[in-house]
Amino acid sequence: MNKTTNTWKPVLAALTAGMCCVAGLVVAPAQPASADTYSNLVNAQNQHAASAQREAQLKAQLAGVNSELANKIVELDDLTNNKIVAAQNKVTQANADAAAAQDEADAAAKRLEAAQKDKETLEQQIAQTGKDYDDAHAAVAELARESMHGSSASEVMSVVTGASSTQDFVNSMQSRDALSRNEANAASSAASELNTSKNRGERLAAIEKQISTLKTQADQKAASAQTAAETAQNERNALEQLRVEGEQRRNELTAMVSSLKDQQAAQAAQTVLLASRVDSYNQQYLKEQQQSSGQVNNGQQGTTQPGGGGSSTVPPTTGGGSGGSSGGQGTSNGDYGNAYYGGQCTWYAYNRRKQMGIGTPSYLGNGGQWYLTAPGYGLRVDHNPQVGAALSFPPGVAGADGTYGHVAVVESVSGNTVTISEMNVVGEYVVSWRTLSNAGAYWYVH
Repeated sequence: MNKTTNTWKPVLAALTAGMCCVAGLVVAPAQPASADTYSNLVNAQNQHAASAQREAQLKAQLAGVNSELANKIVELDDLTNNKIVAAQNKVTQANADAAAAQDEADAAAKRLEAAQKDKETLEQQIAQTGKDYDDAHAAVAELARESMHGSSASEVMSVVTGASSTQDFVNSMQSRDALSRNEANAASSAASELNTSKNRGERLAAIEKQISTLKTQADQKAASAQTAAETAQNERNALEQLRVEGEQRRNELTAMVSSLKDQQAAQAAQTVLLASRVDSYNQQYLKEQQQSSGQVNNGQQGTTQPGGGGSSTVPPTTGGGSGGSSGGQGTSNGDYGNAYYGGQCTWYAYNRRKQMGIGTPSYLGNGGQWYLTAPGYGLRVDHNPQVGAALSFPPGVAGADGTYGHVAVVESVSGNTVTISEMNVVGEYVVSWRTLSNAGAYWYVH
């Protein structure tokens, strides 16, 4: 689940799937009530109730906190988990509507173009044969000639119909049931909805009428596509404004929450800030995703360096050296840039630690191998959680993939619980987060 660059894909679904429970505060996005059907109404009402419950729990956690600061925290939580989520859903729907409208407009334009080409071709044919030329009549005559090749035409016409000319022969054929069926088959195979049994002048008039209809349809579809595109852009602009507001509120609160003395209130405030930061990370991933989408992912999360690099077949012991980076963590040893597969957990962990000023080797392998391979690069590995540490899950542990394992990054530590951010739990390039208890049971790569 990894790749380098700071492509942070927009995914508030990450917040939906990643539910953070800290000191009794459950953070899970719920949208404002809105509905088109009875089923949607029930869902909207449930979401509204969940939102109200979460707000009440948050306020309870902030009891005793300065009212101005508490209100700012609650407002940021509402912005991140309600307003931005609802706006993102509107953008998603508007984008889908715009794409569908454009597809319809393109299809209408293609139909119009095809009819115009038919008209051009027919006009060229009319210039050679005149408007009265009947393609179906000519096809029957040609069919008769080809089916009776090898005999003298005059003899065949005389024996079969007594006709003395090709025209008499064709007219006589059209009066007989068997040959009438041949005429119908020939005309059917040659005709379309414009009916080639008409002469070319009549067909030209039919095509011109169809072109007029198609042009009207194409203009209407194009107008609808333009309107849908403008609506989608307006929704995107509204979402961006909300995210700018979220960043401003987050920056304002970051300094203020440090003054909180109550541990529960401080943890609740940090949880709200973390949720806001996750949304910001997702947006950064989105901007860079295109740069990394060309990399082929064969299902693995990372790679191991050919012919060397730290690898181990036994679990590491605690302790060990550490490269000089934030909080005694990280190393420049083996760090050649992000060599992990884009959108995977390993790719994200490398990038996130880099943002924290912590260097990570480029070839630690899959997420479940990091705690094994890291000591070979001089990194400390132990059971002591620390902000910025990579939590390496062996295959099958705590929901990790049964083959490749998983890796996440520690965002906060509170007693015996640890809050982590991670990628590709919800989907590729999707950042989500969760809180784990019994923090000392896991392997941490420092």
